[in-house]
Amino acid sequence: MQKYAIMNFDKENGLSKVLEGLFKPYLERVPDVNKITAAMVSNGLIASQHDIVNDHIAFRTLGVPNLGINSFEKIFLHYGYTKEDYFFFEGKKLDAYWYAPPSPEYPRIFISELRVKDLSKKVQDVILKYTKNITVDPVDTLDLNNAEEVGDFFYKSLWELPSLEDYQTLLAESEYASWVIYNRYYLNHYTISVHELPEAYNTVAKFNTFLESIGIRLNTAGGKIKTSADGLLKQSSTVAEMIDAEFSNNKKSKISGSYVEFAERLPLPEFASIESAKLTRKQRREGFESANADKIFESTFSSQTKKEG
Repeated sequence: MQKYAIMNFDKENGLSKVLEGLFKPYLERVPDVNKITAAMVSNGLIASQHDIVNDHIAFRTLGVPNLGINSFEKIFLHYGYTKEDYFFFEGKKLDAYWYAPPSPEYPRIFISELRVKDLSKKVQDVILKYTKNITVDPVDTLDLNNAEEVGDFFYKSLWELPSLEDYQTLLAESEYASWVIYNRYYLNHYTISVHELPEAYNTVAKFNTFLESIGIRLNTAGGKIKTSADGLLKQSSTVAEMIDAEFSNNKKSKISGSYVEFAERLPLPEFASIESAKLTRKQRREGFESANADKIFESTFSSQTKKEG
């Protein structure tokens, strides 16, 4: 299998250039990425970061006019991704879809959207205060063939910087809403495919032990390992980095940033007898699991970030 790494891009390929523009700020902002990669290299799991297979990347959006999934997905559909299964997260008031890449060396995409109309009027008013002036779909104004322009878009200020008070109003009802109102389309996480690692580390259970040995804090919502109903998709994640945020009223506060996820895709039953190293992507469990994802979302929630140890 050709491996898709964090930063191992084909410079002549437009999609590769888009992803490069997306990843550079993420790597700078999430110290756990380099900490984990460095430990993997020093312990002989990989020779360099280019050996890491990226299972998927994820984004969060707001369900308001001219934004949300219908807008954001246009970028990846343009670059050959295919829209796949729909997910509904009732408790968190979210919709989501995942997208299959144009070829196996690229990561899957997971895009979620906050059901803003399901929130209280108070919170809706705060969100609309910042997004009401977006009167056209911002993706429609992009030259999607210009990879540099598209890469920059992920970190573009689509609305005014929120006040700390408005951020806290959202935080009290929807931590997802508060994350997006400050971070916008910032990359929420990328995901290491642990089943591609050497045998001593190629399960989520083994890799979690390795992560904790180097001081990485894991999301414990629903248990450190989130397992699909069929037992073939296992996931874990770090607790989001706390970042220094400056708000519009010159007030500062530490808020949740981004994190790293880990996925283990086991072989489908009919391919279980095949040696792990010889399995193709199509022979392993595909897609996502709503119960797993529901708990992975909480990597940025205060129930995890404020937890000791």
